[in-house]
This record gives sequence, structure tokens and C-alpha cells, in this order.
Amino acid sequence: MAKELRLICTSGELVESGKGFRFTIKRHGWDAPAFVIRYHGHVYGYFNECAHVPAELDWQPGEFFDDSKLYLICSIHGALYAPDTGRCLGGRCQGKGLKPLKVCEIEEQIFLEQQDNG
Repeated sequence: MAKELRLICTSGELVESGKGFRFTIKRHGWDAPAFVIRYHGHVYGYFNECAHVPAELDWQPGEFFDDSKLYLICSIHGALYAPDTGRCLGGRCQGKGLKPLKVCEIEEQIFLEQQDNG
């Protein structure tokens, strides 16, 4: 299987522990919300869905970090997630984490890595 890269945004659109970039991805035949963020110099991508219930995390479009800029926070339940792993750190997620997406940064652009099953 070959990797297919889908352009998400430019590197300049992701500020360290700042606003994330929202996009959609096909999941079970439907458009599902997703996002990328920059944390400790690296780019991470996740489905935009709390592990507790299927609610989007951001409290305003693209605002995923809590006030400390150290954790991702669910706008509905206040559950905290590690930005670099998506692991649940506290709240109603009860040990469940965010669903990660494979993303990469190449020549000042952020890409979603997709598998070509063709």
C-alpha cells in the first residue's frame, strides 16, 4: 500500500500551543470533523471528538487548548487530553483517548497521511 498525502494547511497556520486547524476526513462514508495542532514543535492530528461522547472538543472554532496551553480540553465536559498522544489525563473520558490521525510536515506544509488501498 502506498501513502497518499492530502494537504491540510501551511505550517505558518499552526502556532505553538495556539489555535488548531479544523478540516474534515471521510470516516465510515461520512465527513468527520478533525484537527491538527502544534505542540512542542511537532504537529499532531486527531478526530475532533471527545472520548466520552461524540461532541467536538473546541470551545470556539480551532480553540482546543486550555488556558495553560498545556492540555487539549473538551468544551462540554472539561476532560483533559495530552496534546502529543491524545491520552486522557482527567475528566469523564475514563481512560479513553482521542483518535489520532497520521500527519506530517514537509516543506512548510501540513499533510494528512492516507493509505492508498487501490
